Amino acid sequence: MTYRADPARYDSMQYRRSGQSGLKLPVVSLGLWQNFGGTRDYPGAMEILGYAFDQGVTHFDLANNYGPPAGSSEELFGRVMARDFRPYRDEMIISTKAGYNMWPGPYGEWGSRKYLLASLDQSLQRMGLDYVDIFYSHRYDPDTPLEETMGALAHAVKSGKALYVGISSYPEQQTREAHRILKDMGVATTIHQPSYSMINRWIENDKTIDACGELGIGVIAFSPLAQGVLSGKYNSGQMQGTRGENPNGSLRASHIEPRVLEAVDKVGEIARARGQSMVQLALSWVLRRKEMTSALIGVRTLEQLKDNLGVLNNLDLSDEEIAAIDAATQNGQMELHPRPQGWLR
Repeated sequence: MTYRADPARYDSMQYRRSGQSGLKLPVVSLGLWQNFGGTRDYPGAMEILGYAFDQGVTHFDLANNYGPPAGSSEELFGRVMARDFRPYRDEMIISTKAGYNMWPGPYGEWGSRKYLLASLDQSLQRMGLDYVDIFYSHRYDPDTPLEETMGALAHAVKSGKALYVGISSYPEQQTREAHRILKDMGVATTIHQPSYSMINRWIENDKTIDACGELGIGVIAFSPLAQGVLSGKYNSGQMQGTRGENPNGSLRASHIEPRVLEAVDKVGEIARARGQSMVQLALSWVLRRKEMTSALIGVRTLEQLKDNLGVLNNLDLSDEEIAAIDAATQNGQMELHPRPQGWLR
């Protein structure tokens, strides 16, 4: 049966402008990082993606290495585009990234022009697209001149293969420099994608989010639930079927140590007092900042997606609630910060 989008899909979603650009994103965007790889069948993927679009989620975020295995998320999304989403391409914002290891040898990762542009061509082929809406440098490369990395992003725009470009996990100094270089090339830094949550505040601590606000760069937060920690599911000690089940995965033992889980318990009390799930409170908190364009969620099930979208019913936080969250999470911070090796993304 051919997918037909819900005519009421724009009735409840809210949209925010990305920095000073003309691009608007839904306040909740859907990422395909870890849940849309080789083990996800087409009906299961389409159930989630179709429902998201029916609720006004117009932004789908990918990267060359998303899976597992690497590349499989883009391949799956490409099948969805070809079979069901093609009539709605102009209503969608599709993003991809390059920066992490994709193929053997010296040209398969980091920030060289050779790697970024070859990777973009591969991503377009996997997704069956002529262009992406946003192309990111996925991580700062300390060994490649930033002029080269930003030059590759500018070329992607000027060649028509990307409408906008962004950076991901860049610290404050490199964010400012990337913006300056791109501006000199006549290209805007439209968006920054850092990790950010109430227990991971590195973009506040090193002033990256303030720099984005000052420079007119939009911000879309990945891992606003701290990879599920802020859902409360790890407080029960049950790891089966979660990211905590894999000792070599992206969730570290330090992310679920007792002081962190104690903070999560306190946040749960605040959520219950608001009549929200913990997930919804965590998203409300991320979206409270005026610099924040969107919160990027990742879900395994349709039920998780519906829970996340429930944030639209209560986005406002009082000063007292924000202060209570600050106090609850003070001793539960994950102490994350971008490093050359980057996040496991």
